[in-house]
Amino acid sequence: MHSATVPTLQLSADVDLLRDNVHAVTRALRILEAFEPHEQGVRLTDLSERLGMEKSTVLRTARTLARSGYLTQLADGRWRLGPSAGLIGVRYQTALDATNDIDSVLRRLATDTHETAAFFVQERNDRICIARVDRPSLKRDHIRIGEKLPLDRGASGHVLMAFSGAVGSFFDTVRNNGHYISIGERDRRMSSIAVPVFGVGHTLYGALCISGTAKRLGRAELAIHFATLQESSQNLSKALAKIAWSQPLRASNAWHPIP
Repeated sequence: MHSATVPTLQLSADVDLLRDNVHAVTRALRILEAFEPHEQGVRLTDLSERLGMEKSTVLRTARTLARSGYLTQLADGRWRLGPSAGLIGVRYQTALDATNDIDSVLRRLATDTHETAAFFVQERNDRICIARVDRPSLKRDHIRIGEKLPLDRGASGHVLMAFSGAVGSFFDTVRNNGHYISIGERDRRMSSIAVPVFGVGHTLYGALCISGTAKRLGRAELAIHFATLQESSQNLSKALAKIAWSQPLRASNAWHPIP
């Protein structure tokens, strides 16, 4: 009888813990949002009054945020936003800038080649299409923005693996060639060619590719577009390198080419 109540007690404890965690995150966000743009520092008492929270709760949460750099306590005891909070804003703006640069390059690439252009990034063991511009035709390829595809099949997947440090003669060849051509690997009807794109510090950012039907685009036809694709990749890499901050996709396993 006693043992049958243990799961119920454990479930109740887990629910309470989850509720407490959610409340703690909510409190932390409210504190960060309480600072006005013009303020150089805010007293603990003022924060408490603005938020309608006990001073002890605000202080405890503020100290937790300070340990991660989201808040900083000044010498006179006042609090202000810390460097980590500023970095979040920079990352947000960088993401917008990067998206604009990627879209611009894809539009130009699709116009110059009259083919579908797309940009892929690596997400664990998958690759994700984050931007694409379709070829000027009534017929469309069937890859949507946000769609996850296998990392080990397709031109952009092999390029992402090779230039993020995958080991083996196959990936050595991809790195030496600077591109990869895929014919019917993921979908027997489709073909593609991809090249790497680098961000700040020459760290791999993603893969730029051109794709179409294998019936229309064979290896020779894809190879014709390599120079244009490579030029587009270089232009995008330069644009990304000018951005103050860029999040490398595989920072723990990044491959840095020799300049």
